[in-house]
Amino acid sequence: MGPGPPAAGAGAPPRPLSLAARLSYAMGHFLNDLCASMWFTYLLLYLHSVRAYSSRGAGLLLLLGQVADGLCTPLVGYEADRAAGRCARCGPRKAWHLVGTTCVLLSFPFIFSPCLGCGATTPEWAALLYYGPFIVIFQFGWAATQIAHLSLIPELITNDHEKVELTALRYAFTVVANITVYGAAWLLLHLQASPHMGPTQDISDQLGVQDVPVFRNLSLLVVGIGAIFSLLFHLGTREGRKQLVEEPDEHSPLLAPTTARPLLLWKHWLRQPSFYQVGLLYMSTRLIVNLSQTYMAMYLTYSLNLPKKFIATIPLVMYLSGFFSSFLMNPINKWIGRNMTYFVGLLVILAFAAWVALADGLGVAVYAAAVLLGMGCATILVTSLAMTADLIGPHTQSGAFVYGAMSFSDKVANGLAVMVIQSLYPCSSELCCGACVGFYHWVMVAVTGGVAVAATLFLCSLLIWPIRLRS
Repeated sequence: MGPGPPAAGAGAPPRPLSLAARLSYAMGHFLNDLCASMWFTYLLLYLHSVRAYSSRGAGLLLLLGQVADGLCTPLVGYEADRAAGRCARCGPRKAWHLVGTTCVLLSFPFIFSPCLGCGATTPEWAALLYYGPFIVIFQFGWAATQIAHLSLIPELITNDHEKVELTALRYAFTVVANITVYGAAWLLLHLQASPHMGPTQDISDQLGVQDVPVFRNLSLLVVGIGAIFSLLFHLGTREGRKQLVEEPDEHSPLLAPTTARPLLLWKHWLRQPSFYQVGLLYMSTRLIVNLSQTYMAMYLTYSLNLPKKFIATIPLVMYLSGFFSSFLMNPINKWIGRNMTYFVGLLVILAFAAWVALADGLGVAVYAAAVLLGMGCATILVTSLAMTADLIGPHTQSGAFVYGAMSFSDKVANGLAVMVIQSLYPCSSELCCGACVGFYHWVMVAVTGGVAVAATLFLCSLLIWPIRLRS
């Protein structure tokens, strides 16, 4: 019998991961998810409404973080792919995960704490300069942890439906992380407001400098819980120690062994059309998820004029609906396929955008709208990650570069989008003038419905030209 195409693995097919191994893997991104929840939901609100920095200054810091993250992700992905795994107990990806976790733990609390040494007369540029290094270190650590964790999916499993199940479980922990952050935020705001009585109650319902301890304590709680889950990930997840694959040079043999899988190096990915198709779809997915999360608090506070407790309860409802819908991803994918599952998620997000655009005031219906947005975001995020794992397939030796490149596009796009929105902010001398009420209303419509229309076009390209690697 002649040599055939290389198989996905030698010998017997790999056994499915145990439930304990899957749970252990899903815990590995919990710290990142906790920090990302605070970063996207509360950073602009904290800097603008609590610390009273300008809209552009707050947007500039978020842009700095996104650009730093975007630049780090492909570099970390490339280095993770070529790392030899010098750690005695860790593979190369777990070693990068440990480095990233350490950076996040040491830097994140400073971002949501007052500037050390700053006073009432300190110029804004000096305070923003103080936060810059902590943001860069945090984003490097976040990128290292994310890429190392994502690139473990094709390493651990090869079955398509198991990839969806593991990705859905990973997203379920993302939702649990968001629920933890919003639940803790609600509790801290509730405890802070409980001593107020009489006329001071109206003041406590509005965000201000009195809320600095709330965000500081929330950031400390986040890193404390995240550190525990990161430890459980490292104790329970075993990465296969692979021999480093070197790029071919003039000393390489002309004929590779028949049992070796054809190498797909990072430069080969750049010549694959499917790489760009999936990348654009993943970027638009992250734009919808992250920008809606970033501006939801602003929309609730300034457009709907709701009390500050709603910046915790409404996102909590969103992620509870996302949590429950994430468990339906595997059967739905089996039933109607990846592309149609993603399209269903887009339809739900478009329904949310249309509701927000046509309704003058949502009132209690804001909870139902939050359920729609949470379900839609969960559907498209889980499905887009599964599509990325499909793209990589058996080529796990360069999987981290693919995830790094995807993440680079989404981080830079998110940062630029936030900076453009913040530059269009209509109020120059006030936290919110009359014009900002409608401004944040249409921002929510644009970052959900507008981006969803673009994502539909990218999805159509996958329907015409399915995910396939050219030889």
